Amino acid sequence: EAEAYAVQAHLHALQEAAGLGTRIGWKVGCTTPVMQRYMGIDHPCAGGLFSTTLTEQSGRYDFDGFCRVGVECEIVVRLGADLPAAAAPYDRVTVAGAVAACMAGIEVVDDRFRDFRQVGVWTMTAGDFFNAGGVLDAPVVGFDPRALDALTGRMTVNGAAAGEGRGSDILGHPLEALAWLANLKAGQGAALAAGEIVMLGSVVETKWLTRGDVVEIEIESLGQASVVFE
Repeated sequence: EAEAYAVQAHLHALQEAAGLGTRIGWKVGCTTPVMQRYMGIDHPCAGGLFSTTLTEQSGRYDFDGFCRVGVECEIVVRLGADLPAAAAPYDRVTVAGAVAACMAGIEVVDDRFRDFRQVGVWTMTAGDFFNAGGVLDAPVVGFDPRALDALTGRMTVNGAAAGEGRGSDILGHPLEALAWLANLKAGQGAALAAGEIVMLGSVVETKWLTRGDVVEIEIESLGQASVVFE
């Protein structure tokens, strides 16, 4: 685990140097039963989010720019205060006050492996755990993050239902995923910083796409996002 995140940190420096922009946040994967069953992994994993790979409300991506592109339906938060290593360990109560806004989001993922089920979890983690971008709806300021567990999320692909789940599917409460990430970073001697965006997990199993697919998600009370792969 330690080696995987050390490689990931080196990768982030290479990605920034290559033009992906600033790392502006994190994704937390494998936080719901549906995703843990699908991946065969029983614990969360984290990866970085970069400024040039995120768009607002609706996105258009080049289908040929991916190895095998997929999407996930995410509950997302933006931090308004630091979560420093010195204040760890965190729980969902102690991280709640650091959340400045909540959002609905689509995580764009890319399967770069011949067979990801034959690849170790830490190799996947070293490569940002499949993250390749995302689409975020406008931030909802004033929404009580303690109520995120009660929200329902839905996804459609080309207008057909593609899955549904609840916030409580994310480790029992989405803020548990934020606390997990803050504690992970604290163990690395690092902090989560005000302004960072955190994707807390998908309430719908990953959907792999074909050229021309149009994806829409909605998180109750937070909003909608859409993306098309041309």
